[in-house]
Amino acid sequence: MAGMSKVTRLDYCQFLLVTQINYTLTYMGEHSEQFSHDAATRYLAGEKVTARLVWEQVRDQVVPSPHGYLVFDDTVLDKNYSHRIELVRRQYSGNAHGVIKGIGVVTCVYVNPETDQFWIIDYRIDDPDRDGKTKLDHVRAMLLHTIGDKHLPWRGVLMDSWYAERKLLLLIERLGKVYYCPLKSNRQVAVGAEEPGYQRVDTWEWQATAQTQGQMVHLKGFPKDHQVRLFRLVLSTERTDYIATNDWAQHDTAATQEVGGLRWHVEQFHREGKQVTGIEQCQCRKQRSQRNHIGCAILVWIRLKQVAAATARTIYAVKHSLLDDYMRQQLRTPTIKMTFA
Repeated sequence: MAGMSKVTRLDYCQFLLVTQINYTLTYMGEHSEQFSHDAATRYLAGEKVTARLVWEQVRDQVVPSPHGYLVFDDTVLDKNYSHRIELVRRQYSGNAHGVIKGIGVVTCVYVNPETDQFWIIDYRIDDPDRDGKTKLDHVRAMLLHTIGDKHLPWRGVLMDSWYAERKLLLLIERLGKVYYCPLKSNRQVAVGAEEPGYQRVDTWEWQATAQTQGQMVHLKGFPKDHQVRLFRLVLSTERTDYIATNDWAQHDTAATQEVGGLRWHVEQFHREGKQVTGIEQCQCRKQRSQRNHIGCAILVWIRLKQVAAATARTIYAVKHSLLDDYMRQQLRTPTIKMTFA
């Protein structure tokens, strides 16, 4: 009898994988012969999908490289329509270019630069009202967790300018790893560590050699003898990036831009997750249900990415190909026939 079966994690993930537009529990119940809307609601409220589970599912897919990078970033799941969903708070969204109501998710992606492949290996829900942790706290925790538990070979860390914070950068150095991260245009730097020499990176006078090989600078607020190599990347007439790195062997602006470009894989993960897994579209009010939905959506992305890699297709082609049989059937025997044109 419909609605009598208990929903499992596999059942819910299968629904997220195959549905194309509507990701609500009501829609699942309406189109399932086994599960009711209430059964799906009970599953999300009672499950506990964790980042550890995500790693257990993806680790055999990862192709490790000693030249690999960990890429950290955050995204905001848009919940502007919501009024009572737990975890939702007003925060800045780079995608929306403004402050919206949403759930923040901090992610860690592993990138193999030799194969140009990437995998989500860790994530955290940004919930400072409950756990008192900042996004920087979450990045530090994931960084140390990767060192202690995952046993992946990797060379360095890539991240957004928001994470170019003293304690985090010094931690990466103590771990014996390199980092490449953009600096905000108002970041204060100097050739030495004396106060009068500091100036904003966007007002720096760049000599010809520094343009191609970078410039050793001191970041304000860092230990007196601490230095990083700063590169200026002119990406367009309207955009210039300033990349700081502790990779002392790096003396090439073009190579720095290539390494920095690997950071956009995490943006690709965020975009694909929102477009093919329904990660933003859970309407449950309780924070536990939201956490479980987010975890399941990430598991679905991992599976779609696995199929895409195996079949040399994009993740969008894999998702949309599920409609192929429907299209053939409807063109052959339409449910609704066109009667005028």
